[in-house]
Amino acid sequence: MQKFIFLSLFAIFCSFSEQKTTTYYFHPTLGNDANSGISKNAPFKSLSKIKTLKINPGDSLLLAINQTFTESLELIDINGTKEKPIIVSVYGTRYKNDKASIKTEKELNGILVENSSFIEISHMRISANPSQNQEIGLKNQMRCGVLVTASNPKTYEHIYLNELIVKDVFYEQKGFSRSAKETKSANGTQNYGWGIRFITRNKEAVLKNIKVTKTVVENVAHTGIKLTANGQNHGIIDFEISDNQVFETGGPGIQMSGAKNGHIFNNNVNKSGNVNDARKWGRGSGLWTWGSENILIEKNRFTNANGPGDSAGAHIDFNCKNIVLQYNFSANNAGGFAEILGNNHNCSYRYNISVNDGHRVKGKNGAFQEGKLFWLSGYSGKKRIGPVNSYFYNNTLYVKSELDAKIAIDRISKGVLIANNIFHIEGTSKMVKGDQYNPEKEGNWEVSDVFFKNNLFLSNSSWPKESTLQDENPIFGDAQFRNKKGFQPEDFTPRNKELIINKGVHITKLANDSIGLIYGLSVKKDILGNDIIGLPDMGAIEVK
Repeated sequence: MQKFIFLSLFAIFCSFSEQKTTTYYFHPTLGNDANSGISKNAPFKSLSKIKTLKINPGDSLLLAINQTFTESLELIDINGTKEKPIIVSVYGTRYKNDKASIKTEKELNGILVENSSFIEISHMRISANPSQNQEIGLKNQMRCGVLVTASNPKTYEHIYLNELIVKDVFYEQKGFSRSAKETKSANGTQNYGWGIRFITRNKEAVLKNIKVTKTVVENVAHTGIKLTANGQNHGIIDFEISDNQVFETGGPGIQMSGAKNGHIFNNNVNKSGNVNDARKWGRGSGLWTWGSENILIEKNRFTNANGPGDSAGAHIDFNCKNIVLQYNFSANNAGGFAEILGNNHNCSYRYNISVNDGHRVKGKNGAFQEGKLFWLSGYSGKKRIGPVNSYFYNNTLYVKSELDAKIAIDRISKGVLIANNIFHIEGTSKMVKGDQYNPEKEGNWEVSDVFFKNNLFLSNSSWPKESTLQDENPIFGDAQFRNKKGFQPEDFTPRNKELIINKGVHITKLANDSIGLIYGLSVKKDILGNDIIGLPDMGAIEVK
């Protein structure tokens, strides 16, 4: 009996020992680094104090709300567990948008997470807008609002960023300006400020299970949210980017390279490639992927992308597989709507709405590329390799009469499906050259395995007559959109029901494609969430 009591007490003691965690408090004016830091009444002052603490699973680092810290918050070699993540957040009475501020102009990062796992960061406002230049002359430097990096040959996981505001991040002081040559370079060659970056720096390093949610990224010199795996095909896996607002980035809004298994949804990306500050790159798509695989991009808004090249709403750069864009609203993007570059396999645009995309004119305002409403490109760096098995169906495309709708299809594309789309082109359409850095050259037309049927065109000028690729069974007529001057998906609901309802065809795999789309070719809902019953309607909206 005594043995039983002893074991029971020992088990209870161990249980309490395992549950013990520590909360550390930080206040930039009321704190003191000589304090214990474990109560609100005795907080630490400096975020650098974190380096001296032994952080255990389940511990919390809380910053005083509505206070401003002027140093970087760094988490290096700190690991929580799945059950007990490390929490970095705020304390104090918090109203809806209240946050702790990290304002750094002399540090390279507002928040740095390096070689760490099971970290959850929330309710921070980060900015880094220097009043003077530091480290003048150094090249390939960057300043990040948040930088998450892995440099050891192992897997780091569960890094969650939630309800952050990352705003005004630049490397150079105001007054610095970019050249046209710099803007034309592939990704920029100079020092920049970035919003949120995830980077693997070792060929065997992996970042896994990462999330950026309910966050605002605004007014940064280059990309808003960027994932980069270096050295390994897919060094960033299992990620979510959702419910974010990404505005006025000097480069792209969201970008990923070497990433796999991602879900990007409910984001609002506006004015990528912004030029309201001369320190910005001045070019960038709302979103683009490179060397990535198994990415579902849905229910986002991509609007007003600017730049002399690229700068589509969302585009699929080369060396990708299984990238699907669905249920997105794309409008007023200079570079265009649908862009699939070379060596891409089984990618798709479906059930999206495009409004006045591709309005850029080559040669005007420094533009070195034509804007293109629809572009299949063989560009893959050096050797041209056509995109393979591209599925483009049930999209609604509207272009007003003042604009030309420009189309480019690489002559070596393999496997092309274009069906059930509405091409409501009020002006003219024309073919243009796929003018990437290595422009397509004249040669034999080698496009094969094509299903181009059953699309609704406003008129016979809604698709270029000079194109070798033509719809085998076109439908002509006016969809009669509810409000073609509108800026919401609902505005492009067709009222001409006779042309639309059940006029689509079921989508099946291309003849020489054994895969199709990994998310399936058939969908149950349209862009508005309406059920698809029977045959699909034409375009992105099922008409009731």
